Amino acid sequence: MKVTNLDERIHVLDNDSNVMTVIKDIAMSGLQEEAFYVLDIGDIVRKHQIWKEKLPRVDPYYAVKCNDNLIVIEVLAALGIGFDCASKTEINKVLSTGVDPSRIIFANPAKPASHIRHAAAMGVDTMTVDNESELHKIKKLFPTAKIVIRIRCDAEVAQCQLGMKFGCDPTQEAPNLLRLASILNLDVVGISFHVGSGCQDPPVYQRAIHHARLLFDLASDLGFNPYLLDIGGGYPGNKGSSIDKIADVINKALDEYFNTDAVHIIAEPGRFYVASAFTLATSIHSKRSVRGDENSPNSITHNMYYINDGVYGSFNCLLYDHQRVTPLPLKNGCGKMIPSSIWGPTCDGLDQVVENILLYEMDLGDWIIFENMGAYTLPVASPFNGFPVPKVHVVADESIWLLLKDALPLTEDHFVIGNTPANLRLGLDIGGTDIDAWNNPTTIELASAEMLTEDATTSSPFIYDYVEVDPLN
Repeated sequence: MKVTNLDERIHVLDNDSNVMTVIKDIAMSGLQEEAFYVLDIGDIVRKHQIWKEKLPRVDPYYAVKCNDNLIVIEVLAALGIGFDCASKTEINKVLSTGVDPSRIIFANPAKPASHIRHAAAMGVDTMTVDNESELHKIKKLFPTAKIVIRIRCDAEVAQCQLGMKFGCDPTQEAPNLLRLASILNLDVVGISFHVGSGCQDPPVYQRAIHHARLLFDLASDLGFNPYLLDIGGGYPGNKGSSIDKIADVINKALDEYFNTDAVHIIAEPGRFYVASAFTLATSIHSKRSVRGDENSPNSITHNMYYINDGVYGSFNCLLYDHQRVTPLPLKNGCGKMIPSSIWGPTCDGLDQVVENILLYEMDLGDWIIFENMGAYTLPVASPFNGFPVPKVHVVADESIWLLLKDALPLTEDHFVIGNTPANLRLGLDIGGTDIDAWNNPTTIELASAEMLTEDATTSSPFIYDYVEVDPLN
């Protein structure tokens, strides 16, 4: 829902603006009630520069499932990155930006038949396999496909383990699949693996690359001409994280086992590129203060804050991606810190964002910021209970604009230049398409900006009473 499409393009910031100033400007405008994101595409560009510096031999194929935001895909396409797609819908979304099918790997080892047919029709011919039935399926539906055998080599510590579902045993099952592919006259072009998302076990890459080398040799002995090694994902992307240790292990293993230009090395990073690029802003719409026991009946022992996004929205990452989130109040607090919890907006008791944390006293209308919210959040979010999925507002500084404005599929039309904060205030959560409605104060009732003032002495425009409840267990 929008008044203007200005907020759907990339806003070029002036030298005095950044992600946090944009968030403050929107929050303090008095026009915004719903949760929203600010996406800094400069963060994605900087991540790409880090990748090319740390892993110069490895071409990244972005895992679309991590965050399929169209601007993200367009920026990555402009940077020349390939894409890891898991379905025909993801394939279509990437192809719609003008990406060549050769820059896509269909990296889902268990594919519906219709999706294989669609990949064949679209010219996406490289795909992963980890079982016999998939080889027979591809033989029937897409016999000219380029097959990549996916092996299992699990990290001992990872945010999300994948080996329980995908990947064949590298010493028993993988050789059998190579032999079956030879019998079926299919074209095996390489080996892939995925150690687990959010890997914290760098040595696992060395073990996996060693397994791949042995299977490359066996494939060659069987008459194949393997040329593709896909080292999967697992690369951290939060602020303050580093891929240095993982990169050191990978680079040494590649030098030892694949010291040749004849093998194309790719990877499937997802969260590395987008985790820190997205910052989520939420506001407190309700508050429940738990009073002390009968010995101190007026003492608040716990504050429960209800915000306008939760585990059915952006914070599904708490359930599905084992994320840990850190709330950052937009206003500086003072006084005594109080044990607090943060809850989502739905009527489900499961909808808890933060269980227990010390926070300064906050009021209705105050904003809480969450960084590192770009990975496995928006693609899974739903409007359960009628609460909307947060809108994404995209920003970039001038240097990023100069770098990308003529890099297809991006063009100058993707960017808005000028007084960016003023543009971003428009059309944030108001239904309709008539921007003139803003000129009629009787048509749209807006929240007062006074409720967001940082002056602690200003009274809240909300009228509410504290309700005494039993202490939380």
